[in-house]
Amino acid sequence: MLEVILKRMDTLSKLDNSSSTDARRLDELSSAINRFQPAGLVEKIQAIAQNVSNMAIRVEQILQSSMMQGRAVRDGTTSQCEVPRDSRFPECPGKVDWMRARWTSDPCYAFYGVDGSDCSFLVYLSEVEWFCPPLAWRNQTSPPTQHTQQAKSPKRQAAFRTDLSVLLEQVGSGKESLSFMKRRIRRLAQQWATAANRLDVKLGQRWRDQKKILVHVGFLTEESGDVFSPKVLKGGPLGEMVQWADILTALHVLGHNLKISMSVKDLQGFLGVPPGRGSCPLTGPLPFDLIYTDYHGLQQMKQHMGLSLKKHKCHIRVIDTFGTEPAYNHEEYATLHGYRTNWGYWNLNPRQYMTMFPHTPDNSFMGFVSEELNETEKRSIQQNKVNNMAVVYGKEASMWKLQQGKDSFLEILHRYMEVHGTVYYETQRPPEVPPFVKNHGLLPQHELQQLLRKAKLFIGFGFPYEGPAPLEAIANGCIFLQPKFQPPHSSLNHEFFRGKPTSREVFSQHPYAEQYIGRPHVMTVDYNNSLEFDSAIKEIMKTKVEPFLPYEYTCEGMLERVHAYVQNQDFCVPEPPFVPTNFSRQGSAAAVRPNGPLFVPIPNSTALGWTSNVTAPTAWPPLSSLRLLVSQEGQSCVDACHSAGFICEPAHFRFINNKESLRGLEVQCEVVDSEINHILPAFSVLRRECGLQREPLLFSCAGHSPKYRRVCPCRDYRRGQVALCRDCL
Repeated sequence: MLEVILKRMDTLSKLDNSSSTDARRLDELSSAINRFQPAGLVEKIQAIAQNVSNMAIRVEQILQSSMMQGRAVRDGTTSQCEVPRDSRFPECPGKVDWMRARWTSDPCYAFYGVDGSDCSFLVYLSEVEWFCPPLAWRNQTSPPTQHTQQAKSPKRQAAFRTDLSVLLEQVGSGKESLSFMKRRIRRLAQQWATAANRLDVKLGQRWRDQKKILVHVGFLTEESGDVFSPKVLKGGPLGEMVQWADILTALHVLGHNLKISMSVKDLQGFLGVPPGRGSCPLTGPLPFDLIYTDYHGLQQMKQHMGLSLKKHKCHIRVIDTFGTEPAYNHEEYATLHGYRTNWGYWNLNPRQYMTMFPHTPDNSFMGFVSEELNETEKRSIQQNKVNNMAVVYGKEASMWKLQQGKDSFLEILHRYMEVHGTVYYETQRPPEVPPFVKNHGLLPQHELQQLLRKAKLFIGFGFPYEGPAPLEAIANGCIFLQPKFQPPHSSLNHEFFRGKPTSREVFSQHPYAEQYIGRPHVMTVDYNNSLEFDSAIKEIMKTKVEPFLPYEYTCEGMLERVHAYVQNQDFCVPEPPFVPTNFSRQGSAAAVRPNGPLFVPIPNSTALGWTSNVTAPTAWPPLSSLRLLVSQEGQSCVDACHSAGFICEPAHFRFINNKESLRGLEVQCEVVDSEINHILPAFSVLRRECGLQREPLLFSCAGHSPKYRRVCPCRDYRRGQVALCRDCL
């Protein structure tokens, strides 16, 4: 920075129009900088860093002001480039002032023709950005870059693919993480091909739009630090790589036009980022219908897309393992109400976040796949099970340290079963692993699978949370035993969840296995209660189970789900507020309000559904899936819907956020207010107060309050496919 300042001061000293006062100040500044000794202490450098930065900005302003004055006089363009005062463009003067001071801060401005003159600022701010009115003397043949729309290319039909060779080539090489992903893609290739053929038949040859899709895997880029790749062969976490490999394969098999980015350089090239530091818009319209990335990738896009990110963020899908709740996603609300974390606050539609398990209905459930066994393999497994063999879930030695009281319950387990581990080590056996455990070291996938096919029990220590391994174990005929958390773990009481954009409470190591699979395949017990633990081991040894894999974690289940999302989710089309008075009885004039209610009781249920007398507005999921009910005080819509056998559906909130739903549920309201709060719509029985939601981004299945009962939009779901309603395909 000092070198840059000195060079710029040298330039300034040569300008004829510098005042004597400016020149004297520059001499003083130069003298001060020359006296500065770089060999000083780090603290000294840090103390003056801010002053140096301020000096750099001031010098820049003096330089640009001098250059612009000279150029304006020479060109004679001062009059036609006066900064307009136009009420339609109130930000224009401020933006011009900013450009005068900072246009050299990013080379992208020069790329778009900015040269330090007011004329170039106004051309840029009216034709590349949109803050100033168009200039009368310019050829107005094209709208600003930000307003150009992608030319509507003719729709192409997507066709299922079963050849994965092109995909494998696109994934690339040079990192252990990429090698792992390619090995997985190859191993499951036949299962993907079979699943594609089945889904093709199920969909009945219907038209599917082929989408242009960019997949940018941010966490594997060098710019994000990529801490995962070096740990692939050392017992590090593989769950994210498993999921990304399956997402890439699903999109490829579904027949979409795919581009894959594993570096910021690739990202810039695919998006059309102008050279520079990311302050300017893209050089043209967005060349993709959809962009799949993660939080690291989202941050990189923010740095390099400039103003274009705000315009194009509706196309983005964020792969987010643990979920992002609406209260954390809404930047202003999160900041004001204590929900601000290092993640979240992107103001996306919460359904743009896609999770590994269906634990956050406010988000979309992406998932991954587990290997499916044929009937012959299932019979073979059942015949060859070793009844007293257990495998411990935990590849890193550190995982064996975390569980308090581990030695006592492992001793009980050892009394009944032969205990096996797959803990990574280089030369010496990890001291954290007890001597009676037969440690195989880190195993390749096919060898781990053989071990699970023999074992009767797969036992978790409480960490890692919500990984793929328990599903693989259950699919290979193991019973999964896991600890119950009392109290539940959350961002309020547990370091792992602290800072994550969710208040979700985790009652066991793998809530999906507990809730959606359950006994006899999954047992959740209190490990601190030795009698309960002892009893569970005895029960497991007596229990016979078949290998089991939920449909939603098969290749066909994931293809079906991703197909439905790609074809039906569109967050770029504004959702107008739903006004019940605009809807009419079937066969009546559109302006006539139906006499009966919009929401009517459903037979054999406490929930209400959409009346058949009124044509339902077009929506996805369709309103035929809606099940309207109320929660208990302090209960979220997630729990209220689940306890009634449904799923909370955030897309339906806009249809029930009205007095019609309150009337249908027979809620007594003396006051109905419209507010911004993530627990609304809701009501207080005691005070007879009802509240409707004013900010659609804060519609939240997860919100709850001890003083309020929530109005909940639940929906039905397909057997084995919780992400989709019965009519969603």
